[in-house]
Amino acid sequence: MSDVVEEPRTGGPPRRPGVAETLFRFQSFFGLVAVFLAAIVFSPRGDEGQVLFLTSDNLFNIVRAVSEIGIIAIGLTFVILIGGIDLSVGSVLGLAAVGSAVLMVHDGVGVFGAVVLVLAVGIVFGLLQGTAVALLGVQAFIVTLAGLQIARGLARMWSGGETVQISYGEGPGQAPMLFSLLGERTFGGVVPIPALIFLAVAVAAVLFLRGSAFSRHLYAIGGNEKAARLSGVPVNRTKIIAFGIAGFCAALAGIVHAGQLNAGSPNDGIAYELDGIAAVVVGGTSLAGGRGSVIGTIAGALLLGILNNILSLNSVNTDLQLLIKGLVIVAAAALQRLRPAP
Repeated sequence: MSDVVEEPRTGGPPRRPGVAETLFRFQSFFGLVAVFLAAIVFSPRGDEGQVLFLTSDNLFNIVRAVSEIGIIAIGLTFVILIGGIDLSVGSVLGLAAVGSAVLMVHDGVGVFGAVVLVLAVGIVFGLLQGTAVALLGVQAFIVTLAGLQIARGLARMWSGGETVQISYGEGPGQAPMLFSLLGERTFGGVVPIPALIFLAVAVAAVLFLRGSAFSRHLYAIGGNEKAARLSGVPVNRTKIIAFGIAGFCAALAGIVHAGQLNAGSPNDGIAYELDGIAAVVVGGTSLAGGRGSVIGTIAGALLLGILNNILSLNSVNTDLQLLIKGLVIVAAAALQRLRPAP
């Protein structure tokens, strides 16, 4: 599950990937299948013997639950592919959730206007961080750690430090009913709207990475930034755009978050950046950059979502759940160290 474009080989037939290379390349897929099968085996049974994990309501609840983290993780994939990191995405989600609520409830802005403004805030925030990383040479860890604090502070200032509840109607202080659709289900009340948004973002990201020169620039920078620069790759511009994409995805996740909870709080999104990074790592993307894929990230997000779900269905202690998930993340990161070079 890699979007890496291999260099053409000369002087012989194309090299066939070995078994080990294939296993590592599709590690996120195999991991997802393994966790899915384990969830079926260990799932509680209903009164009539049905596997509770496999009920349609439960499966769609899993996708709904991972939609926000999945959208964030897709944006993070672009940044991590260049060997960067973005610790601010959870706070940007909170800023976006607050902004959505305040613009519609307090300022009387319509749904379209609020969504556009909030997405613009996320993009600009990401671009500014990317500029600091690319042009000023400040480490991404430091820039986005500061961005985490700044975005959280802006969210508190925008909301007055309080949760802004979203009520729907036509009068003053009420949001348009259209926004409430983010908390609804479609296709006969089965498929959650956030799951469809997650799917749309995933498809767009996969197609973009597979069919654009920008994707080759991402992998080249992550593989060897100096060589990429000498080869004519616009390194600074690519870095800035990658952080802008991460900001856009975080803001979109914040809008979805506000729509699902009917509220925007400056405390929304705390530790979401850690869950997003975990999904990227479990999905097989190297934190060193240059290797990974959006498809792998999607599989990683679903894997963690299924793990959360089956542990909750079995009423596993919350502290033990954290321990198990932590071990899974460490195991995924350790596997990357064993992966053979392409």
